[in-house]
Amino acid sequence: MKFVTVNAEANGDPSSDWVGLLSNDPMSGSEIVINIKKAVNAVFPHQDSCCFDDMMAIINRCELSVPLAQKLLISLEKDDLISDYGTDKSRLSIRAPLPTPPQIRDCLLFEEHLSNAYAGLRNTLAAMEKDPEAALGRFEKQGLYKIPDVWYELPLYYKANRFSVIGHQQPIIKPHYTEKLDFELEFGCFLGRTLKNASPDEAEDAIFGYSIFNDMSARDIQSREMQGQLGPTKSKDFDTGNVIGPCIVTSDGFDPYNCTMIARINGSEVCRGHTSSMSRKFGEVLSYMSRDETLLPGEFVGSGTVGGGCGLEIGRYLEIGDTIELEVEGIGVLSNTIVSS
Repeated sequence: MKFVTVNAEANGDPSSDWVGLLSNDPMSGSEIVINIKKAVNAVFPHQDSCCFDDMMAIINRCELSVPLAQKLLISLEKDDLISDYGTDKSRLSIRAPLPTPPQIRDCLLFEEHLSNAYAGLRNTLAAMEKDPEAALGRFEKQGLYKIPDVWYELPLYYKANRFSVIGHQQPIIKPHYTEKLDFELEFGCFLGRTLKNASPDEAEDAIFGYSIFNDMSARDIQSREMQGQLGPTKSKDFDTGNVIGPCIVTSDGFDPYNCTMIARINGSEVCRGHTSSMSRKFGEVLSYMSRDETLLPGEFVGSGTVGGGCGLEIGRYLEIGDTIELEVEGIGVLSNTIVSS
């Protein structure tokens, strides 16, 4: 099942958000969004619908909300009422599924991307020096800017700004201080229940669902910051820098480790990858994160960038006016346009 958060007001007032269920219009075949709470109140008038107040309510009460949403969809299809409670998706403003997650953690689960990124970083830093070839030789001799052994030993991650999240078709504001704004083709999972000291199997079973993630990056700033060995700061932390959407597809019936991933700029495909190349599954990562730390429902964990899935790797950065589309098989397409600050 696919859940979305919809905003009904032109001014984007969060108080007017409602949650919807994606389906297809039986007549036109177009994608429509069913107002779940409205439909539940009408079809099942004696059923408590507060589990559909917002996306966090759906996640917190997923034992009730998901089966009830499935029951609703079956009933609407049986009685040919889909169109009565659905609105064409193209007419709606789709927000991030969970506009302010309790936490965002992003991982590095694709070895090819990491290898390519270090190569790009070496070339970028070398180009800043008077003798780039000599600089590359020095980096090689000193063993700099290559995949460290610890990456193979631990599921590394960093924490991102949960307050800078936007969703499908919302503009990405290019920071004034970067000349190399980059996209990152990722996806991630939303946690469905509290975890602490969980086994990988327990953690995998606690996943509520999955969404596409575009982890925007200012590469010219990042190449300098990472020399400080404290992780990214202003290369990642800027308004509209974390793009999640367009929906959450629930974990039941969805295989996150068998999906094609595609990125397009202005309609042209620029890279393609596959989730099967992940070095670890989310359950292993979540298990590690939960060591003596309580993870909360609604937390979002990103996969990291698929191999070849960013401008740093393909030599194409984003400019004002570009539209970047990320597609993950089984989830959908996340599309955003770059605008000036």
